Amino acid sequence: MQPNNYATQPPIPSLKALERRDQFKLRRFALSPVVYPHLIWNLKMSSPTKTELPKVPTPLKNELAQFDSSKMKHAETLEKNQLPSKDDVQQEKVHNSMLTGVEGFERSKLKSTETQEKGVLPNADDVVQEKIHQNIVSGVETFDKNALHHTETKEKAVLPSTEIIQQEKGHQKLVQGIENFDTSNLKHAETQEKNPLPTKEAIALEKSAA
Repeated sequence: MQPNNYATQPPIPSLKALERRDQFKLRRFALSPVVYPHLIWNLKMSSPTKTELPKVPTPLKNELAQFDSSKMKHAETLEKNQLPSKDDVQQEKVHNSMLTGVEGFERSKLKSTETQEKGVLPNADDVVQEKIHQNIVSGVETFDKNALHHTETKEKAVLPSTEIIQQEKGHQKLVQGIENFDTSNLKHAETQEKNPLPTKEAIALEKSAA
């Protein structure tokens, strides 16, 4: 029968015991005759003087002195752990299944394929249009300018007829008459507005119609 080794092993110290032991070691190290003077000197050198300390404004100092902590209300912090909805869980499952499918994919299961390129032949209309286009291009490229005949452009001035001349003369006379019109020859006239009153017969007819 094998001896029980667990009984002979020392108990595992707790976290608090380890923290106390470390603090005790640090305190002993700080209070040692070698380290303590240097520690005090560093504290004196690093600590600011009274003049170097930031000054608190007087209004803020008065508010802090008159502050009543009894007026504060007690509040409790509520930690909410929002659970995912059904849609979130479903999307997470789909995402995980896709990842596992991609990671565990075996390329050895793929089948080899060959790409077949098929050339589409033109129909009869395409062939005819292509021939026409080629004939036009070749005709323009092989065109002989020497076969052209020299021509001169004749500009003919069309003279107006007698009727058009008479109309133009009449129009010019009318314009000249308006431009040279003498307004001093006009006589002064007054417009008289007459409002004829209805006769007795018209009044009688109006009454009988009503």
